[in-house]
Amino acid sequence: MNQSEEQQKKELQRMENLQKIKNKIIVMSGKGGVGKSTVTVNLAYALALQGVKVGIVDVDIHGPSIAKMTGIEGKQITLNEHERPEPIQAVNNLYVLSIASMLENPDEAIIWRGPMKMGVIQQFFEDFEWPELDYLVVDCPPGTGDEPLSVIQTINDVTGAVIVTTPQDVALLDVRKSIDFVKKIHTPLMGIVENMSGFVCPHCGERVDIFKSGGADKLAADAGCEILGRIPIEPDIVSSGDDGKPFVYFCGQKQSAKEFNAIAEKIINKTK
Repeated sequence: MNQSEEQQKKELQRMENLQKIKNKIIVMSGKGGVGKSTVTVNLAYALALQGVKVGIVDVDIHGPSIAKMTGIEGKQITLNEHERPEPIQAVNNLYVLSIASMLENPDEAIIWRGPMKMGVIQQFFEDFEWPELDYLVVDCPPGTGDEPLSVIQTINDVTGAVIVTTPQDVALLDVRKSIDFVKKIHTPLMGIVENMSGFVCPHCGERVDIFKSGGADKLAADAGCEILGRIPIEPDIVSSGDDGKPFVYFCGQKQSAKEFNAIAEKIINKTK
């Protein structure tokens, strides 16, 4: 098989994979540290709890955290009966693919330039064999660089983007750039998730806006989109992520979990 035939084969495999996936959602933020991966994982699990089949792709090549947060850390990629690798099944109807599952040493630094990162993102959809999915949720690294652009170009028909922010002005400033990025590449903007949106004291119930409030409302109004949800700060969100037990799955009665479930319902309604 010559190079041209090999490329055609890979493109065909990518098209076959993408045709199996009804909805492709990218989760972005212009700034790091806003809890984007936390939102990705809990949104995916909240969708899975609705009874649909969901996949997560972690394209944060330099700082992958999805494997740990979904409890598959240390599990290796395996080949199926067609001798092709498959995403790892985290629970019955949720599948995860991350570069972390391909590394022998989890502490290994990935020192790659743009073309190599773009290449591995394409491999996620060309070389791997995906099951049929109702939703694919893609966790992008911060910013508007190689990874989100590669994902959108590879998928080609992204259903929509979910933008994650925190309430403080510094985060909102960078998130505006993500919104501009999404609009410039003609990707539908599904809405904004305001993470770390206040802290509710577990003892007295008083709410404290640690990172201000109201900024996301103006951002959404300027962008012409809605606030999908506001996730308050809860200590269990941190511990559940560290333990590989997604918060929405194990702490379903908490206020933040209810908010994640409400966001998932909005996403489902938007994609009907």
